[in-house]
Amino acid sequence: MILTLTINPAIDRTISVDRLAFEDRSYIQSTRESAGGRGINAAGVIHSFGGNTAAVLTSGGDSGKRVEQLLRGSGLHICVVPIHNAIRTNITITDKHGLTVNLNEAGPELSKEEVARVEQVVREALGSASWLLVCGSLPPGVPQAFYANLITIARRKKVHTLLHADGHALGEGIEAKPTVVTPNQQEAERLLGRALLTRTHYLEAAERIRRMGAQTVVLSLGSRGAVGAFADGLREAIPPRVDAVCPIGAGDALTAAYVWSMRHKPDVVDALRWGVAAGTASARLPGMAFASLEQTREIYDHVEVRPVE
Repeated sequence: MILTLTINPAIDRTISVDRLAFEDRSYIQSTRESAGGRGINAAGVIHSFGGNTAAVLTSGGDSGKRVEQLLRGSGLHICVVPIHNAIRTNITITDKHGLTVNLNEAGPELSKEEVARVEQVVREALGSASWLLVCGSLPPGVPQAFYANLITIARRKKVHTLLHADGHALGEGIEAKPTVVTPNQQEAERLLGRALLTRTHYLEAAERIRRMGAQTVVLSLGSRGAVGAFADGLREAIPPRVDAVCPIGAGDALTAAYVWSMRHKPDVVDALRWGVAAGTASARLPGMAFASLEQTREIYDHVEVRPVE
């Protein structure tokens, strides 16, 4: 089983408008609600690909009940950890040209007892897991070392780990030696304290992050694909040109497809190709939506993976 953790889930409200323009009105064309959070998104993609997965998440308030309702309707196996405060609502506004604004709440504050309960649920679920994906932001009240602790626990149980986070949680999590870490360009810039502007910068950043503790690094670069830093060297994955409609969530699709591929065939280069294919295919879809396996396979056939000399 592939286990995901979303300690800071959300109601994702996606609003599609005719155009986004500064200091001018926009007209809403559609509004959609879905259960969100990086781990939930990744589990949903893995489930849609036919993978065996379960999503651990916190839930509180009316918004938490709504998330549970949405997830149970999807057929995804979930494990809910009740909390006192209501979970957050995130808003994504996107137009037909691909311009996107993402507005995220910080999330509810968790008590020490609630944090401990989440850890215990994950510990128990690791007994039947081959992978643990710890994804997304940490809400108030959760120690920045929380992901690092879970990665250490999973490694002791011989469970592979993937870290998809930002800020201090990313930095401390990498030091715990996850199997793979999947930052995007902005997250890598914040981690390293420098701008990444050129191909040389991307390659150096991926290798530097790997030396910080991760076994493998997949640095997501949006429409430019990704750089993979592996034990035997660097690879670049170059996707075909597509018309991107909404890039929000493409990184979650990359994360999910990478682990789904590794679960079927432990080949990091092929997994990199699948990850870039899923992210690229998802970016072509309107709103915050994720590509199917068939849509991903269509792009997979056109992704070029080449070694860096």
